[in-house]
Amino acid sequence: MIKIDHLSTSYSTINGPVHVINDVDFEIYDNEIFGIAGESGCGKTTLLKALYDIIEFPMVVDSGKLILSGEKSGKAFSFETGQIRKTWWDNISYVPQAAQSVLNPIVPLKNQFLDSIPKKDRMREPKEITLKRVSDYLEELSLSPDLLNAYPFQLSGGMRQRVIIALATFMSPNVVLADEPTTALDVVVQRGILMMLMRLQKQLKNTMVIVSHDMGVHYQITDRMGIMYSGSMIELGRTEDIFERPIHPYTQMLVGALPRVGDKSQKTGIPGRPPALTNPPPGCRFAPRCPKAKDECKKAVPKFREVEKGRFAACHYLNEKEV
Repeated sequence: MIKIDHLSTSYSTINGPVHVINDVDFEIYDNEIFGIAGESGCGKTTLLKALYDIIEFPMVVDSGKLILSGEKSGKAFSFETGQIRKTWWDNISYVPQAAQSVLNPIVPLKNQFLDSIPKKDRMREPKEITLKRVSDYLEELSLSPDLLNAYPFQLSGGMRQRVIIALATFMSPNVVLADEPTTALDVVVQRGILMMLMRLQKQLKNTMVIVSHDMGVHYQITDRMGIMYSGSMIELGRTEDIFERPIHPYTQMLVGALPRVGDKSQKTGIPGRPPALTNPPPGCRFAPRCPKAKDECKKAVPKFREVEKGRFAACHYLNEKEV
């Protein structure tokens, strides 16, 4: 289980700190695919970087912590700078946004697989045996072992994305973080990537955290999901429940804008635009765009709380039990 405990982060700028994650507090369970959705700039990638301990200037953790239980040694530990990095690839791995560009274009893929294996593990067996294991693993993922002799520039975008996912999961980590794993890929390739992620999660029985602004991605593969807006978590629950009966007005508008088979009604987008993180409005940050906003919404920040069993939301509107 991953516990995000009242985490707040910011980026240092010449004009002062820009607060990107604001008191985010929730749990991700073992053996589930958890999705994080929201518009661009809401803090999804920053949250994932904190989970993976990529906490480097100008990013700063202002308060809170992250705790991982079920680490391979059986010991729970906090995600503190320098600590989690010791278990990269082995216990936790990361598929970054624009992952296709992280492969070294002039190094054969077999060398990049070998480099991803912790040194202590590489020393236990000859390189030939390790490469045989990698080759077998690629076959399990319906990838040709011949890829090991190829260079990244020789592969298509979809194939490079599959290789990155294979790299991230080869050591059977307990946690896999994937940031926009299907961005810039056509719909056919996207489906192949999503099916691959689902198959791997069932095979490894690990925890996957999928970040995507595409609600369709979450509907297809996630078990639970959280909706972020302007640096805060505003709704969380089972994916099926969120799509069938969204609670927060923002989530309602997101789901309502999705096209559905047989639905010929005109779809409308969410009016306005997300607030600038350098100068956010007081109270609820969605209030300037919310058709249900009251005076209280413009003054007080709503508390993120459990409103039903397993359903969490942050909205003053819920006090009136009108949803």
